[in-house]
Amino acid sequence: MVLEGNPEVGSPRTSDLQHPENQGSCVLSSPSEDAQPGEEPIKYGELIVLGCCEEGGEETEAQRGEVTGPRAHSCYNGCLASGDKGRRRSRLALNRRPHANGVKPDVMHHISTPLVSKALSNRGQHSISYTLSRSHSVIVEYTHDSDTDMFQIGRSTENMIDFVVTDTSPGGGAAEGPSAQSTISRYACRILCDRRPPYTARIYAAGFDASSNIFLGERAAKWRTPDGLMDGLTTNGVLVMHPAGGFSEDSAPGVWREISVCGNVYTLRDSRSAQQRGKLVENESNVLQDGSLIDLCGATLLWRTPAGLLRAPTLKQLEAQRQEANAARPQCPVGLSTLAFPSPARGRTAPDKQQPWVYVRCGHVHGYHGWGCRRERGPQERECPLCRLVGPYVPLWLGQEAGLCLDPGPPSHAFAPCGHVCSEKTARYWAQTPLPHGTHAFHAACPFCGAWLTGEHGCVRLIFQGPLD
Repeated sequence: MVLEGNPEVGSPRTSDLQHPENQGSCVLSSPSEDAQPGEEPIKYGELIVLGCCEEGGEETEAQRGEVTGPRAHSCYNGCLASGDKGRRRSRLALNRRPHANGVKPDVMHHISTPLVSKALSNRGQHSISYTLSRSHSVIVEYTHDSDTDMFQIGRSTENMIDFVVTDTSPGGGAAEGPSAQSTISRYACRILCDRRPPYTARIYAAGFDASSNIFLGERAAKWRTPDGLMDGLTTNGVLVMHPAGGFSEDSAPGVWREISVCGNVYTLRDSRSAQQRGKLVENESNVLQDGSLIDLCGATLLWRTPAGLLRAPTLKQLEAQRQEANAARPQCPVGLSTLAFPSPARGRTAPDKQQPWVYVRCGHVHGYHGWGCRRERGPQERECPLCRLVGPYVPLWLGQEAGLCLDPGPPSHAFAPCGHVCSEKTARYWAQTPLPHGTHAFHAACPFCGAWLTGEHGCVRLIFQGPLD
């Protein structure tokens, strides 16, 4: 059955693959083999889901197409609406495992396609199967690698998936229920982390299934590389964007690329599931950087390194900023009432009586009022009483996921039209960052709720009125 064996199939571009066996969500709590009792385990990095906002059961004004008053809008930026549970959560820390679970390429076999299932019957043997035709397949076997850890991400809830991710619909919200058809693969991608400093993390398309296999069928994009190895792409692809200048105050969006099963970098296909691959980008790699974005065709993840998270604001800093903003006693310029951002501990249900509201076209902040509607211009259109600009009028909510912030700057800007508030540099960065949507579209979106941004800049500077006394 085996026609050819090549023990030198491994290469720097075809890196290590691993299978977490039955370790499940051990990345959350398992101690490192180097960690002493009471010490923190070695952290490789954290994954944060963008737009982790789920609507509550009650319709919002925007969904009903009318504006009548403050209503329930259950949006939980910073966690899932149903709560972070087990392997399904809004963010996940990848820690060094107690024992390495890595595998690496070992031997390549050319076999008859009808015999593939028999060749892959050994569940303890990791492998990738490339179906070239009805009569010819290539199987690459993998062997244990003691130098790497692997973490798998996908829609499947099976034990080999460390981070269970579901679709985030455009404009915020998660696609849930049996009628929601997911575009995220059950075994979407895998991240390999070196167990020794500098703990480099690399991303690869596709993950191993319950039989420790990856299958690329006859219709999947696949090819033989110049050095005689095999490579391929998954159906909807895994896209990655590394920010220019790192994830800091000077960051700028990078270029979206596609990552192959073997970790090579390619330009984007004409459409998400096209069979023709893009061009190989030889001067770029699959190494994750602080601020790298990973798109799984239905959900986008942000990778933060431990060093990068040290520069990000803490939850205590965000709370101090909220209290400082409230201590300034901003007032509604019309009702002259004092405005205050509600405490995150209160949860996001209906806007508070003191909740600040903003006209997203001009940035003037008011308390809630029910007049100024311009229904002839649209169901959500209101006229600002200060500058007479007509546009959406929404409550302001402080962004609570600190890992999405570029700097600890004051909450001075809001995304349009959702009203999530963050620092100026954070708002401008995300407003300039196009996120993949559908087969070939890109839209800038609020990182806290996933709402597509509108207006010329996608965000607005907030204009508060101080107390008259």
